[in-house]
Formats: sequence, C-alpha cells, structure tokens
Amino acid sequence: MRAFSRLPLSVKVLEVTGVIMLVSSYLVLHQMLPLPTSFSGPLTATILVFTGFALMLPAAALMIWRMAKFLAPELFTMPRQQNKNRPGDHHDADH
Repeated sequence: MRAFSRLPLSVKVLEVTGVIMLVSSYLVLHQMLPLPTSFSGPLTATILVFTGFALMLPAAALMIWRMAKFLAPELFTMPRQQNKNRPGDHHDADH
C-alpha cells in the first residue's frame, strides 16, 4: 500500500474517480441508482465500466513502471561513457 501513497495527486484523483465510476455502473445496472430513463440501462453501465477502467490505468501503469525499475534498475539506467584510451595518450601502453 506504500506504493499507492507515493503516487502523484492527479493519479490518485483519477484512480478514485475510476472506482466511483465502477461502483456507479454496478448501481446503474441493478437499478439502485435513480437516473433519467435515457441514461439508465446496460449501455450506460457499459460506458461507466470502460471509462472507470480507463481512468484507473495510469495508476496501474505507474506502479508497474516503478516496480520494474525497482526489480531491474540496470535496464532503466543510461550506460556510462567509459574512458577509452586513444592512441597516443600518455596512459597508453604503446606510448
């Protein structure tokens, strides 16, 4: 749960909004949430489900990215420039 607390505020807001949309889709589908007749029904519930999942994806992607960086930091760091001896350097053995 510590990884969730370190997320940026905007990502947390998207996550909470996605969860609210998923819960509201359940309530719309079982007709527990009173909506106008043009907005109630399975189409509205389906739209709410897909929108809720879409809003939750940034948080999941960010947590997966951080976990991958933690497990394999060598894959995400830039390789250092190695000091290669050029011919004629005073460190060169043939100098």
